[in-house]
Amino acid sequence: MSNTINNTAFNFPKQKSVYKGKVREVYNINDELLVMIASDRLSAFDVVMPKQIPFKGQILNQIASKMMDATKDIVPNWIIAIPDPNVAIGHLCTPFKVEMVIRGYLSGHAAREYKAGKRLLCGVAMPEGMKENDKFPEPIITPSTKAANGAHDEDISKENILAKGIVSKEDYEVLEKYTKALFQRGTEIAAERGLILVDTKYEFGKTKDGKIVLIDEIHTPDSSRYFYADGYQERQNKGETQKQLSKEFVRQWLIENGFQGLEGQSIPEMTDEKINEISDRYIELYENITGETFVKSDVSNITQRIEKNVLSFLNK
Repeated sequence: MSNTINNTAFNFPKQKSVYKGKVREVYNINDELLVMIASDRLSAFDVVMPKQIPFKGQILNQIASKMMDATKDIVPNWIIAIPDPNVAIGHLCTPFKVEMVIRGYLSGHAAREYKAGKRLLCGVAMPEGMKENDKFPEPIITPSTKAANGAHDEDISKENILAKGIVSKEDYEVLEKYTKALFQRGTEIAAERGLILVDTKYEFGKTKDGKIVLIDEIHTPDSSRYFYADGYQERQNKGETQKQLSKEFVRQWLIENGFQGLEGQSIPEMTDEKINEISDRYIELYENITGETFVKSDVSNITQRIEKNVLSFLNK
């Protein structure tokens, strides 16, 4: 997989540090700019898979940048430029230590908690009598703590966030307002594509001058769950599984092969055929979410291409 990005080891001018997340690598340039590189690593159940997925980084970076652009009128974001298909460059921000998860439907983690008999999620009440994938009367915000490398994110209530001083009351109210507005816009964009935005997460940070901005990715298949709108109600009425557009298909394949990220479990072998299938599914996701044809970038020497494009921007 020489045509994919796994780990990078760039040394850009005025580089101060590098942070390596599960799928992104973030270079601090002179405590002013961040160069965020979307790798082709695949993470599921908070575990990074041994093999990379061709074009995955490009897909996530380009969806996120398009969605940031489509929401910048309602929420400011960190991006300054997209100099390369896999790279976003923006303002250095101090991230808030919470992820703002918002759910329009009883799906995924919320559905699993509900099935276990819980009716409170992150301090928010879920109505009685719901079936999996039913729509909530109103979207609910169920934050999680931003875990350190490799650890699992954990549910937390607004009350606990404020009591522990993780986010101030004043800032949290801004995060809540932005989260609701972004989800509303995301829902509208999805509807134009024949999709339902089921749930998603947003991350925010503060710039040096104290402005709260949207950071990281937004409305991508890694951070969001989508259903196809066509046939949704019919499938609900019959108690059938919803047709999903997210990386849930990866999780399901792993579960079927005995892996859920639990201690003692081994990651199943991903054949080249399986990797290409996952790559094709990500391309399908891109085209459905954006309504545009995906154009594969030149990956003959991907790290050289990234370095050249980033240096060209920084030297300006």
